[in-house]
Amino acid sequence: MSGVETKPDYDAIVIGAGVTGMNQTYLLDREGMRVLGIEAGDDVGGTWYWNRYPGCRLDTESYTYGYFALSGIIPEWDWSETFAGQPEMLRYANYAADKMDVRRHYKFRTKVESAHYDGLANVWKVGLDSGERLTCRFLISATGPLSASRMPDYAGIEDFKGEAFHTSRWPTDAEGNPQTIDFTGKRVGVIGTGATGVQIIPIAAQTAQDLYVFQRTPNWCTPLGNMPLEKDEMDLIRKRYPTILEYVKSTPTAFPYHRDTRKGTEVSEAEREVFFEQLYNQPGYGIWLSGFRDLLLSKESNKFLADFIAKKIRQRVTDPAVAEKLIPTDHPFGAKRVPMETNYYEAYNQANVHLVDIKGAPIQHFTPEGIVTADGAYDLDVIIFATGFDAVTGSLDRIDIIGKNGLRLKDAWADGPSTFLGLQARGFPNFFTLVGPHNGSAFCNVGVCGGLQGEWVTRMITYMRDRGLTFSEASEAAEAQWTEAVYADFARTLMADANAWWVKTTTKPDGSTVKRTLVYVGGGPEYRKRCEEVAYSDYAGFELA
Repeated sequence: MSGVETKPDYDAIVIGAGVTGMNQTYLLDREGMRVLGIEAGDDVGGTWYWNRYPGCRLDTESYTYGYFALSGIIPEWDWSETFAGQPEMLRYANYAADKMDVRRHYKFRTKVESAHYDGLANVWKVGLDSGERLTCRFLISATGPLSASRMPDYAGIEDFKGEAFHTSRWPTDAEGNPQTIDFTGKRVGVIGTGATGVQIIPIAAQTAQDLYVFQRTPNWCTPLGNMPLEKDEMDLIRKRYPTILEYVKSTPTAFPYHRDTRKGTEVSEAEREVFFEQLYNQPGYGIWLSGFRDLLLSKESNKFLADFIAKKIRQRVTDPAVAEKLIPTDHPFGAKRVPMETNYYEAYNQANVHLVDIKGAPIQHFTPEGIVTADGAYDLDVIIFATGFDAVTGSLDRIDIIGKNGLRLKDAWADGPSTFLGLQARGFPNFFTLVGPHNGSAFCNVGVCGGLQGEWVTRMITYMRDRGLTFSEASEAAEAQWTEAVYADFARTLMADANAWWVKTTTKPDGSTVKRTLVYVGGGPEYRKRCEEVAYSDYAGFELA
């Protein structure tokens, strides 16, 4: 840092009004700081504002995702289901915004187009799509790990004359409410069988004349097991909120599960079968997160569970050929996100549902009438793109972020992120990335982990303010050590064998590829322990001035 500092317009600008961004804005305001939030949507909610497709819901238990309630901001909230649907989640976010009174700090319907660091003035210059230019001392991104929609680039895609949309940009009416798309009598195509596709396919199958599911690679899917929450159950949950929060903070991913202490190879086949059956019938992610402790470390242990899930798929899908196409062969169980489903496999037993293998017969191009693959043409009235997101760093890549000496963040992270604690990157002072790459929130229950991260960042900024410090930057040594450890930990897991959304794959000019993890897999408790060590040591690893 050099030159004469300029008093910025704001102490901090927070990008995003999802559950993490709202919480961060609230915490900084509570500390008496001048804070501004920027949000592209019309209102708060983040992922629950944008994703309004039929079937959209939590795959986290509602009452453990609800950090605002867990931390006592809105303890009176009543959840209606074990896994809340999108409309309820959006109501929850709005209720929290009311309680925290954060909307007064936000510019809605506004996008951040650029953020350039001015080293002489030690401020971030933020450019908005309205043409407005603002300055802040601290820039904080809370853009979410899955917010930058990814559309395929098939030839002729713009020629299609029917209805077409990405699931995260579902059509809305003049008041912004999601439109009810009537699939009755229509030929519907869904491209993608990830978590989103798995939620929408059974619903579209109920009324569509014909539903064509264009699948490139299948995923390991397990039952969600959603149920209504009765009032007496909710009353008990509310009384246990402090205990629930402390418990989920103690688990690796802040879900209400802990791993079995045994290895899969230490248990007999009969015992494994009983154990897997219990987990399969348990609601939520227990099958993934409560299994044997070597599930993601041992190929042999993983195969035990994968074989069990494959058997379940064969039992639920009546056509053996279709069942085999729905069983993954390219990645171990849990090496990619496990979609939680409700009657997903049963949908393929319906005469109006057709599975189209676009790995064996790729999509060649679109026409005004539909889609042409290597095997034939499909006339469609509606095409739904459940094609996912440019995960974790995608939303940051779409902002022109320039740090010291003209360094672009997108260029600095071209082969994969390099950070300290996943919170700062060297060369980009005073820029914090919440639920960003390599921190303890992206591979986690975001509702809880994002909230805890916001609290930590608030403490650091307050520490700096109280000591007259205005500059923070990750040291070269701390960043190198942290990044190397993140990559090494990930490489030891079976997740390194899969092309999941949390892996960035870069193709070099010579045709070689570089794969780098975007997430930290050491577990929430270990991550927060390291963060507290850094804080206790006067934020060792950050260069403060």
